[in-house]
Amino acid sequence: MSGAGDGPIGQIFPTAVAALDDDALLALLAPADRAVPRLRANFVASIDGSATAEGLSGSLGGPADRTVFDLMRQLCDVIVVAAGTVAAEGYAGPLVSAAASAWRAANGLAPHPAVAVVTGRLSPDPESEFFAQSPVRPLVLTAASADAGRRRALSKVADVIDCGSATVEPGLIVESLVARGLTQMHCEGGPSLLGALIEADVLDALCLTISPSLEGGSGPRIAVRPGEAAPIDLRAMRLDHVLHASGMLLTQYTRVR
Repeated sequence: MSGAGDGPIGQIFPTAVAALDDDALLALLAPADRAVPRLRANFVASIDGSATAEGLSGSLGGPADRTVFDLMRQLCDVIVVAAGTVAAEGYAGPLVSAAASAWRAANGLAPHPAVAVVTGRLSPDPESEFFAQSPVRPLVLTAASADAGRRRALSKVADVIDCGSATVEPGLIVESLVARGLTQMHCEGGPSLLGALIEADVLDALCLTISPSLEGGSGPRIAVRPGEAAPIDLRAMRLDHVLHASGMLLTQYTRVR
């Protein structure tokens, strides 16, 4: 699929704005108070609800979606991502541009955000390009029960942090990151991680891009939970803004608590 959203990024809600430049988008996406912890996720979906096309979420996006995605990385303290997403989507090397790094440094942030990989089984390969090329020492968030040998291997290339005993607990993910001063948390997937964050009710905001395309029903939703998981109460959200670019809608919702 060719990238949708090639035109300028405008705003529909709460007020109409014909075009927003990067500075205006940064102001719109920035936290009101960086001292207040916030876990915000960013996902894209087709009109019929698929989180991927041809197996990749990036296939649904376009230039406008990428711009907003990059600006959220520019603003955050830490990128939180599941190990499967790291393997599938390509996370080797710097995750922000040189210009974004300079902006971060000028605004009192670390030049590159921290990167936290969530993996209950310590599945990442410690010799992969992700670890070899990362500009920061990654954090690996896991469970205390994970394999000791894999823990030793990954500890050579990352800081391995227990966030639960038998499984990774979303609440402990947040606590562990905030304890390290990483209050602005940007989650990039995948669907199982988002499902766990929603179930634990630790997700504070969701930026959802709706791609002007139909996938046909074979792809996953943006959030999934195990089939045997018990139903949960709906999590009420408040619509913050709606942006648009050539038929693509870019929204942000905040959890109502």
